[in-house]
Amino acid sequence: MSSITTLSRERSDLRFTLDTNLLVYSMDSTEGARYELAREIVDRAVDSDCCLTLQSLSEFYWATRRKSAIPREDAAAQVNDWLSLFSCVPASPTAIRRALADNLRGQASYWDALLVATASEAGCAFVLSEDMADGGMLGGVRIHNPFAGGDALTELTRQLLDIGPTR
Repeated sequence: MSSITTLSRERSDLRFTLDTNLLVYSMDSTEGARYELAREIVDRAVDSDCCLTLQSLSEFYWATRRKSAIPREDAAAQVNDWLSLFSCVPASPTAIRRALADNLRGQASYWDALLVATASEAGCAFVLSEDMADGGMLGGVRIHNPFAGGDALTELTRQLLDIGPTR
């Protein structure tokens, strides 16, 4: 059963969303270490305070088809699985207006700004992304690169996924 959230949620200090690149890496075994780390992130995010945007799910399907990373039937099945496993949030008219304004101010690409605005409305404190500026803030949401730790997940990523510190 999928859960599409349309109302703003109260912001959680540990609520987060995943950018499209992490979803793609989690299914593309040619990505080496990123594949392994992204799989762990997505697998553990299911049991964490993580929501996915419908934008990221749609971009995942398009990107994996464009790269021919996985067969389209598998990509579609994966999107359907994630729709069932995660709370999923659509972009609202307010999020679109915010993304347009952020883009016009030169703060982010339109699509990145839309993902962040949608995440903000869903109560997310973080967006995990390799493609956006690590440590940056947009609309009160912090961008974090979970791969910044090299071959291991960053401490913040481990905290969000409730893994515990590395030893």
